[in-house]
Amino acid sequence: METVLIQLTSSGTMKLLNELEELNLLRVIKKETKKDILLSEKYANQLPVEIAEQLQNHIENSRSEWDRNL
Repeated sequence: METVLIQLTSSGTMKLLNELEELNLLRVIKKETKKDILLSEKYANQLPVEIAEQLQNHIENSRSEWDRNL
């Protein structure tokens, strides 16, 4: 058996898939869609505080250098 992922392009497609399932030609496996997570939420508290501060300082310095060169 092979498993494939498909994207439905019309409203009648799901009905057709259900009919094919009733004929034992395929099995519909519903997969829950994940809600989009903001990167700020995904990576919150992942860096040690010291490294996060160093990174923030580096970003601020880079931005100020960029602004001076404009």
